[in-house]
Amino acid sequence: MFAVFESGGKQHRVSNGERIRLERLNAEPGAQVEFDRVMLVADGDNVNVGKPFVDGGKVTAEVIGHDRFRKISVVKFKRRKGYLRRGGHRQHYTEVKITGISA
Repeated sequence: MFAVFESGGKQHRVSNGERIRLERLNAEPGAQVEFDRVMLVADGDNVNVGKPFVDGGKVTAEVIGHDRFRKISVVKFKRRKGYLRRGGHRQHYTEVKITGISA
């Protein structure tokens, strides 16, 4: 059984017991969170597709923790002008473990 849901402007395909990294959520580690913007739920040959969301569809998950991704280098450069700017960015994320899928 798997589901496709939306969180943080992105779509994620998940199944029970899977651990995924989402955009930062305002939840403490160990807390239960529910995602109700479910677009698809599939159980074998039984597929339930929403328009755009499945009625009564829900994905529940447990928050494992918060962290940041690896650093991404940002470079701005203009040749022959003496212009060079360097910077970096580390995006925050929340790791969750999927505990249940319902349609």
